[in-house]
Amino acid sequence: MKNNLPEIIFGSSDTNKSKKTSRLLKEKLIRKLIPRVYTSNFIDSDEVIISRNLWIILGHLYPSAVLSHRSALEGGANADGHIFLTYKYKKIVNYPGLTIHLLSGPKATSDDPSFIAGLYISSQARAFMENLQESRQTSSISKTLDREVIEDRLDQICRIKGEDALNQLRDEAQNQASDLDMEKAFQKLTLTISAILSTHSSTDLQSPLTKARSQGWPYDPNRIELFSILFSRLQSNPLPALQESQHLDEEKLLFSFFEAYFSNYIEGTVFELEEAREIVFKQLIPEQRPTDAHDVLGTFKVISNSMEMSRSSMDYQSYQDLLQSRHLSVMAMRTDKSPGQFKLKSNRAGRTHFVEPDLVKGTLLKGWEMQQGLPDAISKAIFQMFLVSEVHPFEDGNGRIARIMMNAELVRSDLQKIIIPTVYRDDYLRALRALSRSQNPASLIEALLKAQSFSRQIDFGDWDSAVDGLTRSNAFEEPDEARLILPKAND
Repeated sequence: MKNNLPEIIFGSSDTNKSKKTSRLLKEKLIRKLIPRVYTSNFIDSDEVIISRNLWIILGHLYPSAVLSHRSALEGGANADGHIFLTYKYKKIVNYPGLTIHLLSGPKATSDDPSFIAGLYISSQARAFMENLQESRQTSSISKTLDREVIEDRLDQICRIKGEDALNQLRDEAQNQASDLDMEKAFQKLTLTISAILSTHSSTDLQSPLTKARSQGWPYDPNRIELFSILFSRLQSNPLPALQESQHLDEEKLLFSFFEAYFSNYIEGTVFELEEAREIVFKQLIPEQRPTDAHDVLGTFKVISNSMEMSRSSMDYQSYQDLLQSRHLSVMAMRTDKSPGQFKLKSNRAGRTHFVEPDLVKGTLLKGWEMQQGLPDAISKAIFQMFLVSEVHPFEDGNGRIARIMMNAELVRSDLQKIIIPTVYRDDYLRALRALSRSQNPASLIEALLKAQSFSRQIDFGDWDSAVDGLTRSNAFEEPDEARLILPKAND
């Protein structure tokens, strides 16, 4: 019989049901869990059982209650186990692992979706108004979210669904405010939305996200979190300053050629080495592939120009101009990719969705500001490469521009530039993904420092020496066929 009993059994005022419950208790087939609730589970803890059956229990004990206030926006209990329900009366009930706050207030309306087991959940418009109500805090936990959190959630709606979604939310709140007796809360909501959309003064906004949007610089908070992780790692771990080893003009020129060759190879613009050599040094553009050839040539022209690579940005606008002008030079022949212009459509690589077009400038601004606090050129170079790569501000050519911006940071401090050879492509991309998806900056820093060490050890004194050194390092091999070998390891 025990195996056929449900895990949760409710007490009842019905005489027959009450007698049955008493018999089950006497036979030790069930046990009391909380007042008016019993369980046939003698193995799991009370906390686990209640958590697993929470909505069924609440729906039975407090029929037609509304999951409201912060709980509606959080989707249930907060991290400390507090849940807020609007019901017929006010009471605080403690269960193992959970505290249920019953709040006296309006019952569910036709706008509030039905939830589970006879419960309801506040509509989005109602939930935002509930969280903007003025109230005295009578317990250790507030029934409302902090103002900054509320603004961040409104900004999230705008980022994901657009400005029309905020306007629709405001309209829905206006329709519900009178019936819910929340006119004051609605006024706060409408002023907040107006400020976020820059149609009203933003002086009352508290969230950095909404302040930035109201000023025309909305940004991607998830990317800022990633940048902060990388910044902290670079700030707290000093990196070696590897001085440039290519001092003669010929050495610098050859290095720039191979830098451009490999940077384009990584992006799928593949030429035989001698063919690329003729494109760059003899301006021989193959008739069948003029656009691809200009990608390589355009990259080379930027990175071989010492004056161009030494340019610095004193403020964000000059940084943006620098970024866009370099992209224009590299992608000049690809008019269908809007060279020099930030993207207008979303882009992605595999499972990674890059920063949305309307958030590009604001995210770059925040990243650029953060970079200014780094202590040295190598740290700024690594940060800059990841910043551009992760934002992906252009429709195409982002990887090449990210590496150009990285090496420009190094050039200005006479440090060794970095080549990512073909054989090292997968290591480099895996390191980028480790930070993007797993918030692990160590792999990226290690990968770029190794690539820098490799780049410094190749002899670029003449063509034959450079090709020989690169060949012995497996630089031209595909990643699935060989591993990068540092030249010193061959000695």
